[in-house]
This record gives sequence, C-alpha cells and structure tokens, in this order.
Amino acid sequence: MSDEKEIVLINPFEVPADKMDETIVMWEKARDFLQDQPGYISTALHQSMGPEAKFQLINIAKWQSMAAFQAATHKMQAQGNLPRIDGVIPNPALYTVVRRD
Repeated sequence: MSDEKEIVLINPFEVPADKMDETIVMWEKARDFLQDQPGYISTALHQSMGPEAKFQLINIAKWQSMAAFQAATHKMQAQGNLPRIDGVIPNPALYTVVRRD
C-alpha cells in the first residue's frame, strides 16, 4: 500500500444553459471510462439549484492516490474520446482532506 493520501478532485464547470444536457452526457462518458481505472473510488456530479450560480455543475471525485488519478486521466486524454464543448469551462483542482467533523 502506498503512503500517498487519498485525493479529491473538485471540478466546477461553467456551463451555458443550452449546453447542460450535452455536458452531462460528456461527464457520463468520462465517468464510465474512469471508474474502470485503477485507484478510482467514486464520483458524483452536482447541479446548481439556481440559474444564477457561476458553476452550474460541480464534479467531486475520490481517488486512492494522485498517481492513480494522473495515470487514469492521461490515459483518457490519450484516447481522445471526449469532445470539447464550446462555452463549457472546467476549473479542476486536486485536494486532500485536512479536517473532518
């Protein structure tokens, strides 16, 4: 077992209203690929309850390590099976938990 800590990807998306369905389908394709990769733990896509939110979708995913996440995302990018959607702006960053309740 690695000494690396579990990591969390938090990826808020700016999504034009007319691109919502297309963006969710793209997320589902990414999820379907990534969930079969080593080190994947879970993911969930959250949608804003109000149209005024800057980030209409937020993806939160857990991975066993940064190395596992990087290997999986590099593999997905190399396959090039996810289209870019005009107007959709992802804002991904990796985090580790420093406090729990």
